Amino acid sequence: MSQSELRASLEARVGEVIHQSDWLVVDQARIDAFAEATGDHQWIHVDAERAARESPYRKTIAHGYLTLSLYPLLRNLVDEDNPAYPGVKNVINYGLNKLRFPNAVRVDSRIRGSFKLADVSEISGGLQVTEIFAVEVEGEEKPACIAEAIMRLYF
Repeated sequence: MSQSELRASLEARVGEVIHQSDWLVVDQARIDAFAEATGDHQWIHVDAERAARESPYRKTIAHGYLTLSLYPLLRNLVDEDNPAYPGVKNVINYGLNKLRFPNAVRVDSRIRGSFKLADVSEISGGLQVTEIFAVEVEGEEKPACIAEAIMRLYF
């Protein structure tokens, strides 16, 4: 798909949910791996016994930034066989306008991402896309993460 075709297609969908992911289980192994990668070994994330005793959640919880870091996986930005943006050679994370963590992701919860297209604009050599990323926790009313994410798409 060409840049102009993709832009027209996306502009017609501004305001719509353009992708909803499959469910993903956030297990202790994933939480521990994130703790190891970031050096954030706070007990509420990695100490199940203490969390059962002292945490208001009664279980360990995922790091907020772990939840955010699942954006590319949940958005399907990493599957070359089923690209989120056909015709695009590079998807570059440009940043966030807003980020909130209104709820916790308890260990072994199932989450899924919902992606609402907020804006599309032309930039030099490509397109800039803004999406509202919301992480739903199965059985919970409030989302675990809401972020206004900006990506740059290059052709």
